[in-house]
Amino acid sequence: MPASALDTTSYWIGSTSLPRFLKLSRDERVDVVIVGGGITGLTAAYLLTAAGRSIALLERGRCAMVDTGLTTAHLTMVTDTRLSELVESFGRDHAQAVWDAGLAAIAQIDAIVRDEKIECDYAWVPGYLHAPRDRSKQGEPVDFEKEAALAMELGFDAELVKDVPLMGGPGVRYEDQARFHPRMYLAGLARAIEAGGGHIYEHTEGCEFCPEPLGVKANGHTITCKDIVLATHNPLVGLSNVASATLFQTKLALYTSYVVGGRVRKGRVPDALFSDTGDPYDYLRLEPHHGYDLVIFGGEDHKTGQADDTNRCFDALRRRLESLLPGIDVTHRWSGQVVETPDGLPYLGRNTGHQYAATGFAGNGMTFGTLGAMIAADGIVGRANPWAELFDTGRKKICGSEWTAVTENKDYPYYLVRDRFAGSEGRTLRSVKRGEGKILDLDGTRVAAYRKEDGTSVVRSAVCTHLGCEVAWNTAERTWDCPCHGSRFKPTGEVLAGPAEAPLEEIDR
Repeated sequence: MPASALDTTSYWIGSTSLPRFLKLSRDERVDVVIVGGGITGLTAAYLLTAAGRSIALLERGRCAMVDTGLTTAHLTMVTDTRLSELVESFGRDHAQAVWDAGLAAIAQIDAIVRDEKIECDYAWVPGYLHAPRDRSKQGEPVDFEKEAALAMELGFDAELVKDVPLMGGPGVRYEDQARFHPRMYLAGLARAIEAGGGHIYEHTEGCEFCPEPLGVKANGHTITCKDIVLATHNPLVGLSNVASATLFQTKLALYTSYVVGGRVRKGRVPDALFSDTGDPYDYLRLEPHHGYDLVIFGGEDHKTGQADDTNRCFDALRRRLESLLPGIDVTHRWSGQVVETPDGLPYLGRNTGHQYAATGFAGNGMTFGTLGAMIAADGIVGRANPWAELFDTGRKKICGSEWTAVTENKDYPYYLVRDRFAGSEGRTLRSVKRGEGKILDLDGTRVAAYRKEDGTSVVRSAVCTHLGCEVAWNTAERTWDCPCHGSRFKPTGEVLAGPAEAPLEEIDR
């Protein structure tokens, strides 16, 4: 069975349920409003509640259902940007601080797991950086001996290995990395937040931000507060002015990453984290079970909305996994988004007044998401954070950042022009099959048309509500994806992931 024959529910979502929370139904006053119920939002809520602050967390849908529910949950300080490249860009001290921050985030997760006695398959494991097994995916050559020596010089427990387990060939082994079940962990966090007096509201979208008095409107009610944390992966405008927020968002590049998972006998795959040096790179870990291990394998990254056939990405990934582990029983596939920044570091901390944001985690979502919560919580309670300046959202003096920001978004004007002249996929709703979406030309208007399984059709504007690009249908995920800045919409037009904040507009028919 090809990977494209499986549905796209992530293993984490399918294997664990979270507590359910009510909608906001009244006005409230709290110290902090947190918008977003993934790892950043729930961690910030936990840390602030533990510090004695009253909080209200607002989640548009269900907690841990989007990016945190679609991760592969590698807990590692090893960044997508090589340590040697960090040294060239920031200097040795700052490069060391970046990895130190990652280790601090892992230690924070470890402490919460122990303090709250959360059963989430948490374990310390080694991590390996290695060359791609598939030579066609070879990226820039990496001097593994140099990377290992540099890591050791900066105080990290690393060593050069001549034969990486499972993968073969040379690489670097890093100690003190970790893995866990992210939704089991966040379920424990949510219970601890409630027990500490925090309020979590689901199906509650923060739709308007008020500067005076400071607050957030949702479900027709207002929560006034002293501080706001935007924990939406791709940050909302919030209290920022539209021009500065739009400029900030153009610094972000959104990529889709694919995952397939399958069962193998216990002990066949080492319990470790693996990442190769390909471009794009593949990454692997396992999730242990009593009678077998689930191998979770990811890769095939591309700019969101810029793949003609997303099923091919899944199938290519599956072929590489089956080549690595012949006979593996593939049971899952899903995809998620990662956000890249010009200099390879996330933006974490205060971005205006009493508002904090966290974005640009790249392949380190669990660690940098946790770190973003730590920096926001420290800022709100008045504690100094050693990494706040390094990850400052307004930083400018980064080697090569201006040029990289331009090149990352160079295709944005191209897509604006292309969308205006591209041919449609049909002219009648009859051409859209059940469970399918198409861009149609209906009486001179380009629309995003979707037919539900019951045969009824939904027609929305094909124009992304962020900056006016045209969305494209994602066959595998059944979503409308914007190729310009990565917004994603449900088949019926509602926002699934930003930077768009408004749904696709309805079309009168």
